[in-house]
Amino acid sequence: MLAAIFTTSRLFPNFKPSLSTFSLVRTLSPSSASRFQVRSMASSSPFKKIQIQREDTAFDAYVVGKEDAPGIVVLQEWWGVDFEIKNHAEKISQLGPGFKALIPDLYRGKVGLDVAEAQHLMDGLDWQGAVKDIRASVNWLKANGSKKVGVTGFCMGGALSIASSVLAPEVDAVVAFYGVPSSELADPAQAKAPVQAHFGELDNFVGFSDVTAAKALEEKLKASGVPYEVHIYPGNAHAFMNRSPEGLKRRKGMGLPDEDEASAELAWSRFQSWMTRYLSA
Repeated sequence: MLAAIFTTSRLFPNFKPSLSTFSLVRTLSPSSASRFQVRSMASSSPFKKIQIQREDTAFDAYVVGKEDAPGIVVLQEWWGVDFEIKNHAEKISQLGPGFKALIPDLYRGKVGLDVAEAQHLMDGLDWQGAVKDIRASVNWLKANGSKKVGVTGFCMGGALSIASSVLAPEVDAVVAFYGVPSSELADPAQAKAPVQAHFGELDNFVGFSDVTAAKALEEKLKASGVPYEVHIYPGNAHAFMNRSPEGLKRRKGMGLPDEDEASAELAWSRFQSWMTRYLSA
């Protein structure tokens, strides 16, 4: 899923994917670029669309959950704001006593329809700008009823969520799924908010989300002095939290095994405990 992107991205210079898992041979052409899906929320969606202003730009965001609940910014995978990240945000809003989840649209309305398009979108992301989007999202939640706000994310969003613990002092807690930022973006040893991180034992994206990267992150977090947990799930590969029928189909098409539901539920339980602990007013 990430093989092509990280071999070309300046953000992950140490990434060494296993080509035995899957090989990407298609390159993005102008014609395929025109196929990017511009997403729209249906009228029946539980999400409320808002617009957040930062500096001289604005971006759309999608909010679901109780108005006065603790806030959680939910960061997309490299696909964009698609069905899976919306599934995650809706689930988060319903956990325990409830959270107010907000998805910032880091791609400004575009969603990759396949691996090459997702690669192109992520390669073109302004990562420092994305951190500014996260900070603006946290501040919006705090200005609109959430006394404390956490950040979570998956894959690309996982790396950004850890970066937010370093670069966004407004963040009160972080839960990251299978993604570690490059040292060029942020050093987890400088984290200022509590961090919980989740990785699959079989994840083979070296330097980004494999077990070695997870253990290196743990050492960095230990040096930071903030509360932290790093969990590794036996028998699970990358993106093991994607459990929707569409997500399972996409993972299968990418050669990723269909892991057990129990691991995802355990991770959600740990997520809920962590966010409840640190976001309680």
